Amino acid sequence: MIPAATPDPFSDQRRWQWLALAAGVGVLLWLLGPILTPFVVSALLAWLGEPLVRRIEARGRSRTTAVLLVFTLMSLGLVLAVLLLIPLVENQVSKFIDWLPRFGQWLTGTAVPWAEQRFDLELAGYIDPSQLIQLLRQYWQEAGGIATTIIGEVSKSGLAILGWAANLALIPVVTFYFMRDGASMLGKASDLLPRPVEPLVTRLACESDQVLGGFIRGQLSVMIALGTIYAVGLTAVGVDLGILIGLVAGLVSFVPYLGAIVGLGAAVIATLVQHGDLMHLALVLGVFGLGQLLESFWLTPWLVGDKIGLHPVAVIFAIMAGGQLFGFLGVLLALPVAAVAVVVGRYAHERYTRSKLYGADESPLIVAGSAGTDGPAPREPGNTP
Repeated sequence: MIPAATPDPFSDQRRWQWLALAAGVGVLLWLLGPILTPFVVSALLAWLGEPLVRRIEARGRSRTTAVLLVFTLMSLGLVLAVLLLIPLVENQVSKFIDWLPRFGQWLTGTAVPWAEQRFDLELAGYIDPSQLIQLLRQYWQEAGGIATTIIGEVSKSGLAILGWAANLALIPVVTFYFMRDGASMLGKASDLLPRPVEPLVTRLACESDQVLGGFIRGQLSVMIALGTIYAVGLTAVGVDLGILIGLVAGLVSFVPYLGAIVGLGAAVIATLVQHGDLMHLALVLGVFGLGQLLESFWLTPWLVGDKIGLHPVAVIFAIMAGGQLFGFLGVLLALPVAAVAVVVGRYAHERYTRSKLYGADESPLIVAGSAGTDGPAPREPGNTP
């Protein structure tokens, strides 16, 4: 609940001022959108590393030393992940392209006849895997042609190359300064706030940080852990596309059970096409069963907790809406904006339930003598007890 001493920053005389300020900030962000991406990426990276910096500081290290250690660790981790993942993903995509004809043969030679015999259906005339494979290859070639065209156009523009290189070079530099000077920047921003609104903004900012931190840091750890479990497990049981399926399942596991459903469906099809026996199918089911047990009873309770405040549907909508409205920058800002919206929504709900519009201060109207009401019926005039 809001303390009684907190002044109302949204009184009638200030309401239009806040609306004008919010509109001005929105227009400014929209105009500066093309150059904000490296700064947003740097801010998110600095924010992700802030808890570790504070832990190192708590052990007696200076802020600069702690930032240098965390920054070096994050840089090495990112470089190592890129060096390991790019060859693996490239190899898996090549295997997937080579696997498509085998999938077509399995679909027409095994799956469709089994379904027709089992369910007494006629499916052969409606399923033509050759057209599906040709369509996929056509889109792949078109995507490659578009990429080649874009690269060719970019290569003709030295300014575009310089712009991309400058953005990439800015990210580590700005990340380091955000990690080192972020606390002082926030302190100066807090000093600029109007005094009546400063306590409320500080409280909402702290709540937003807790909600966003609980979701992004925890869920990102769960996604990495599940992707690793699925990829290693599927590869160990002999699925050629195990790494690709595990990575995809891990990426979409920010929605509960979606990663398991997508990954299990793809792994079952890949196993039936490659092996076609019950033993490998049981091993695949065991891998995903183990992954779900670890997620439900250990990973999610330990890394995420139960006080996130962001519903999976809200996360999906926020990411899609951000990408539609502002492109890649909108995707980056989707979850922070969603977290702030959740906290502001809670505050608005508190204000609404205490307002005259909600009627919290008004006693309910009880019709005397109506059915279902407690208490004695009204006395007739003149009657005395």
